[in-house]
Amino acid sequence: MGDRKRERSNIASSVMQPVNQQWKNKSVLITGHTGFKGSWLSLWLSDLGAKVQGISLDPPTDPNLFSVAKIASIIEADHRADIRDFTKLNNLLQKIKPEIVFHLAAQPLVQSSYDSPLETYATNIMGTANVLEAIRHCDSVRAALIVTTDKCYENREWIYPYRETDRLGGIDPYSSSKACAELVSAAYRASYFSSSPIHVATARAGNVIGGGDWADNRLIPDCIKAFCASTTLNLRYPQAIRPWQHVLESIHGYVLLAEKLLSEKGKEFATAWNFGPEQADIKSVGEVAGKVCELLGVSINMPNEKAQRHEASLLRLDSSKVKENLAWQARWSLPLAIEKTVEWYQQWLRDENMLTASRAQIAHFTGSA
Repeated sequence: MGDRKRERSNIASSVMQPVNQQWKNKSVLITGHTGFKGSWLSLWLSDLGAKVQGISLDPPTDPNLFSVAKIASIIEADHRADIRDFTKLNNLLQKIKPEIVFHLAAQPLVQSSYDSPLETYATNIMGTANVLEAIRHCDSVRAALIVTTDKCYENREWIYPYRETDRLGGIDPYSSSKACAELVSAAYRASYFSSSPIHVATARAGNVIGGGDWADNRLIPDCIKAFCASTTLNLRYPQAIRPWQHVLESIHGYVLLAEKLLSEKGKEFATAWNFGPEQADIKSVGEVAGKVCELLGVSINMPNEKAQRHEASLLRLDSSKVKENLAWQARWSLPLAIEKTVEWYQQWLRDENMLTASRAQIAHFTGSA
């Protein structure tokens, strides 16, 4: 334990956000804290002064952000559990006694959902139901944020951005499972939390990019893998148009929404929220890959045919609601988001201290109002 404390003391000397009194010593639970988004959220909240504990499976890839940035050294506790195991999950919540829960644990990949549909549905639907049920029986919880995705909407391939009131759906197992997670959350909110002090919201973000993502069949990780292997990047569906944003944009939104849920008017914010980029940053896969590969010096192959498995061709989000009610707005343009993402991986390749590098990016982002 003494080594752990000394390590924390050494880490504290690196770039950190000033402690936020609203988060100081607040008990926070993050499911999926070993994942890409979960690791960034764990770092952000820990540096604001929160006492963060996590429940997750082992990191999904090697390398991974959780290990590379030594996230375990800055959080209070790192619990290993499967959210499909309700008994273990419920026991951990009773032990941790969180005031707020961020639910990010999921099977997060479209292509993987085609290969493992039952695992995807079990994790994303029943796993979410298990988290909400455990929250229902935990007296300490005052707020919960269930993170889903922009792909939870019934995609009609139209040019109009999707609003929070639009129909949910999904053709592939991943998208439909996340639509179901939204429905489960709404049902629990109406059935159990409407007259309770627990406020539950859901958050839908766009296609996030950023340092520390090594997932399979993801654009930026594929670019980095091609660079490291000195090979050509082969794109699956370069014509697809997506709402791109840096991961810190969504993390910032989650934190702002959580603060509202914990406020005296928290019930007003217990609903669904879109966190999407500006219109100018809704670009094709080919355009984004081209810019990343240009910065890395990687050759690229862009097929003209459509992907064999169904993927949405066009996807946009309407973020009017968060702009008006949360004063949230995208801070980094897509070119800057790509630049900061490539910069992070270049620092990793130079074997720099990635906790310090990640904190520096958060400091840059929070100073970019």
